[in-house]
Amino acid sequence: MKKNLFKYICVALGSAVIATSCTKDLDRTPTNDITADVVYKTPAGYKQVLAKVYGSFALTGNAGPAGSPDVQGLDEGSNADFLRTFFNAQEVTTDEAICGWNDPGIPDLHYQSWTSTNPFLLGLYDRAIFQISMCNEFIRESADDKVAGRGISGADADDIKHYRVEARFLRAFQYWVLMDLYANPPFVTENDPIGKYLPPQIKRADLFTYVEKELKEIEPLMVAPHQNEYARADQATVWALLARLYLNAETYTGTARYTDALTYANKVIAGGYDLKAKYNQLFLADNNKNNNEVIFPIAYDGLHTQSYGGTSFIINASVGGSMDQKLFGISSGGWGGLRTTKNLPLLFGNYATTKDSRSMFMGDKIEIDNVSAFTDGLAVAKFRNVNSDGTPGSNVSQSFSDVDFPLFRLAEQYLIYAEAVLRGGTGGDKATAISYINKLRQRAYGDASGNVADISLDFILDERARELYWEGFRRTDLIRYNRFTTSNYVWPWKGGVKNGTGVDAHFNIFPIPVTDLTANPNLKQNDKY
Repeated sequence: MKKNLFKYICVALGSAVIATSCTKDLDRTPTNDITADVVYKTPAGYKQVLAKVYGSFALTGNAGPAGSPDVQGLDEGSNADFLRTFFNAQEVTTDEAICGWNDPGIPDLHYQSWTSTNPFLLGLYDRAIFQISMCNEFIRESADDKVAGRGISGADADDIKHYRVEARFLRAFQYWVLMDLYANPPFVTENDPIGKYLPPQIKRADLFTYVEKELKEIEPLMVAPHQNEYARADQATVWALLARLYLNAETYTGTARYTDALTYANKVIAGGYDLKAKYNQLFLADNNKNNNEVIFPIAYDGLHTQSYGGTSFIINASVGGSMDQKLFGISSGGWGGLRTTKNLPLLFGNYATTKDSRSMFMGDKIEIDNVSAFTDGLAVAKFRNVNSDGTPGSNVSQSFSDVDFPLFRLAEQYLIYAEAVLRGGTGGDKATAISYINKLRQRAYGDASGNVADISLDFILDERARELYWEGFRRTDLIRYNRFTTSNYVWPWKGGVKNGTGVDAHFNIFPIPVTDLTANPNLKQNDKY
């Protein structure tokens, strides 16, 4: 197996104290036969559960790819996986991606016509809440008195302290997801009652304050950058999330925090990270090797962490028609679902001949006349389940991916720095911002021919698309620039119209799923849903 922590997952899947179902309250007692006193009896038990907490980012249940789901009522094949539902929410709702499938709820995402019953928005919401509940349970059981009461001391107890702050980071990340997409979710921590507890709703600005406070509290407690096992959070991961949080603070709270965004982007940039030499190798099956750009990934292993989500979804859904399946490291002809609108490739100018290596598109027809026709629009060849030497991933026969998904990487921090400077943040300068942008472009072009002498906010938005497309940023970026729902920027089939149209501003925030509103009278629906 290629991952370190993930050697514990097979054990953790059978023994995790959080049971295999998620109810509508955010905290719950175990419903399986393995109690906390058994699972957390030894230091190894703690690490097994930590593996399950991390593993819930990559898996949908306890018998991958399907068969024993974490969240009852979700389909493990479509809306139970974190990355698959996050991709749908952040990319398929924008100009960067469109899906030709007619599954109920899928067309509504790109048309920006979703409702509170959309199954894919429900899946992401429930997955985030499930992961928060897992973190709460682990944090509760790893308190000092609990650890000491089980006779664990010394270096083992110190390790568990580190595990605990990692769980606090993972919880903060998922609360950021809920804040960004749903604004006003239910809120609970390890200090709230267990069992039939209906949590209160938290306002978006208050959740921002909580996430900020939590991240700042754990910052000095986290393992230093580069000192943790692969695919585990460290201090730089906290800095990276804070930089992202502050970049979008005006959206979340009404108050700009661009100086703070610069402060934490600077910390990451000074943290010993480097751009990977070749852009395309960031998204291949062996991207866990010799990769000092990625700060924190979701780790996938085609043999041991199988699901129909994650990068297996991104890759398989991107292939169809006559496309060469071997190029993508899959065994079938693909699922024929995802491609992009013309707006993204046209950001590269002549996308077919440009020297910019980030332009990775396939197909003959850039226009989308028929959303259901996979060959309308260009396919994206960014993520491929092959190694950098051209050999296939570990499980090409079943088309499960080895490609790790970068949740945070250095390039984003360069772009945060540049945008924060242009928006008036102090602690940086425009000349340095331009130099960071040109580092990205020199990698992309292979030389200085793509370098720029000046930058603007519009340029940064376009450069973020060129650098970060299909990595889960676009919806948040367009909202920050007031271009997600408005008519001043449109793309094919936005608003359900071929040439695109604006929609009502309430679509900037997703609805609280109607199932949770019914289950929890403390919750109030977001406006106009």
